[in-house]
Amino acid sequence: MNPQRIVVVGAGHVGLYAALRLSRKLNRRRAEVVVIDPQPHMTYQPFLPEAAAGNISPRHSVVPLRRELKKCRIVSGEVTKIEHARKTVTIQPIDGPSTEMEYDHIIVAPGSVSRTLPIPGLREQGIGFKTIGEAIYLRNHIMDRLDVAAVTPDPAVRKASLTFVFVGGGFAGIEALAEMEDVVRDALQYYPDLDQKEVRFVLVEATNRILPEVGAKMGAYAARELSKRGIDLRLDVRLESCVDGEIVLSDGDRFQAETLVWTAGVKPSPMLDRTDLPRGPRGHVTCLPTLQVVDGDEVLEGAWSAGDCAQVPDLTNPGAWCSPSAQHAVRQAKVLADNIRTVVLGGLPKEYRHKYVGSVAGLGLYKGVAHVYGIKVKGLPAWFMHRTYHMSRIPSFNRKVRVVADWTLAFFLQRETVALGQLHTPREEFTHVTPTVKLPDEREKVGAGAR
Repeated sequence: MNPQRIVVVGAGHVGLYAALRLSRKLNRRRAEVVVIDPQPHMTYQPFLPEAAAGNISPRHSVVPLRRELKKCRIVSGEVTKIEHARKTVTIQPIDGPSTEMEYDHIIVAPGSVSRTLPIPGLREQGIGFKTIGEAIYLRNHIMDRLDVAAVTPDPAVRKASLTFVFVGGGFAGIEALAEMEDVVRDALQYYPDLDQKEVRFVLVEATNRILPEVGAKMGAYAARELSKRGIDLRLDVRLESCVDGEIVLSDGDRFQAETLVWTAGVKPSPMLDRTDLPRGPRGHVTCLPTLQVVDGDEVLEGAWSAGDCAQVPDLTNPGAWCSPSAQHAVRQAKVLADNIRTVVLGGLPKEYRHKYVGSVAGLGLYKGVAHVYGIKVKGLPAWFMHRTYHMSRIPSFNRKVRVVADWTLAFFLQRETVALGQLHTPREEFTHVTPTVKLPDEREKVGAGAR
């Protein structure tokens, strides 16, 4: 009997955990698990603020796919098309022509991307915060701005360099803002020419509160704590323009800033536009509680989805959908893998049911908020809960040990506050010292050949 092929599109929380569980639960005579992703690693996104702040090494916030998924086939490439009617997926590898692959089951889990708006200047000025590359770039950029501010004779450039704007008051925005404010505050001790009073952090949030996931009271506490640190909170305010670094807000304020971080929500991966899978009103793949893809009343045999890109009914809250969080994604991946195994062996899938237990958020070093199982916690205990929870959730014992080692060293040693901007332009110095060689034109070549 030929093994069934299970294709996993995307190696995020859902893809990695589902592939890992399937490779352990099904032997290779039963199924071949193929994981397709452009990146050779899974990014544990809750650790992006820690990586950007230098609390942990950036490499320790990602999980290498080939090391973790030894029993799976890893394909480094981008899925450009899914035709479930033919049960084929089209893959564009890193190099070379595209290929088609047939499958028996497919897990569609490409995750989400930043949800942007048609704001003038955002494409040119904005920095996202969804990938490890963006996190490293943000850290280097902010440290570089301190260097610029410390030496420039122009007061306007100095002021713009020391103004940092974050748009979006959810988990990503608040944790990134709080960690980077901590980094700048620590770094200023090495910049005698700069004063903390000159530094300006601005949070722009279109609603009237921040961190809605931890509840109104804990969100209000977080807002008060950030305000005490001098962070300018602009609630019920929208970014209207940022052309050439001029920030224009809906409350009428205008100012220059050389740093703009966009964390105002996410949307399903645009890769889903190139599939024949049914979609909900906001672009998510429509699913049953069993995580099977459904088109109206028809279940699409062999099609599965979960995580940020899926619309999964929340059985603990009738009429609602599961939120796009790591908490749901990890648990959905387990149920999804077990259901595929059950179907491969001839059984019936089970429904996913999980009551949201709450959320934890870091507000910088030794500061945090939490609302878990109805219990509200703040300050150092919440920060400790935040770190403990995410350390327990990052895949592999290897990464857990490395993260704890980073935290332990950071406890005894001072934070590194240096920009490595050359990472983003590694060939610039080489090209400057290498002379340009002009090739003879084609006519000279032909003439030389005739002679």
